[in-house]
Amino acid sequence: MIDRRTLLTWVGGAATVPAPTLAQNTAKTLRVAVVNVQPKASPNWTIFVRRMAELGYVEGKNFVFDYAQVSNADAWETLYREAVARKPDLVVAAGPETALLAARAAAGKLPIVMIAVDYDPIARGYVASLARPGGQVTGVYFQNAELAAKHLQLMKEMVPDVATTAVFWDRHAADYWAALQREAPKRGIKLAGVELTKRPYEYEAVLGGLATAERRFLFAQSSPFFFLDRVALAQAAIRHRTALFSQLRESVAAGALMHYGATFTEMWGLAADYVDQIAKGAKPAELPVRQPTRFELTINLKTARALGLTVPPALLAQADEVLE
Repeated sequence: MIDRRTLLTWVGGAATVPAPTLAQNTAKTLRVAVVNVQPKASPNWTIFVRRMAELGYVEGKNFVFDYAQVSNADAWETLYREAVARKPDLVVAAGPETALLAARAAAGKLPIVMIAVDYDPIARGYVASLARPGGQVTGVYFQNAELAAKHLQLMKEMVPDVATTAVFWDRHAADYWAALQREAPKRGIKLAGVELTKRPYEYEAVLGGLATAERRFLFAQSSPFFFLDRVALAQAAIRHRTALFSQLRESVAAGALMHYGATFTEMWGLAADYVDQIAKGAKPAELPVRQPTRFELTINLKTARALGLTVPPALLAQADEVLE
């Protein structure tokens, strides 16, 4: 493995999050409510719990991580209401806009730490500005849809003669799908979009129903369900000799061909910093929302070989990590 991972830097507003203090003692047990698609043991939440421990909040001692895994898009609000009934100190809403909508509906006046992916919390009215959120919500904001043009560029660098690409999307990836529709015609690329609606998603059947030219390349971005299914999705793509461009580095480790974007585990670690500050009395309205400003490219050479692709040297040179 060649690992040249770029550290993320973050921008916020006039104020900044102070450096954390390790192993702080807290007299009161902190209860944090989370509802999410991923299992509690997933990489992102493992990072969150580890960071909380670094900040002095240890599960079973002074920290309750009240976690519920959601199995379908309609269960978020019900599970958040059940979690709020257990009287948490604050709520974390991570992933698609659905999560934040459900958290706000259930939380009452509780503080909410968001990890917003693929929606703009300012444009949607959840926060007033990055520097001064002005309400009960603050946290991390990554608009994956803004990378659509870059993703198309990288696709053309990987497979220069590709003229059509498949796109899997669902209701949680609608913003990214809309961004691709805006950007693809500028580059002479046709899109074969497929909306997936019924869980569990039948990746094998959907890929099999596409024309050979349509499934040479596939974008499956943004939806937490695509990430949850990353192994099955990557395996289906390889069987159909489809080059899969996915959202996260973990998907490339599971067999996707490549990814370009922010390091999500870093974002989840930063969310723990927000939780710590709010637990110590900071107001969400005054904690700046932060965004990643640097990103990483990961390429899976084993998958490239399985697909019969030769990765251009210039593209390899751009990669922050290459999996052999």
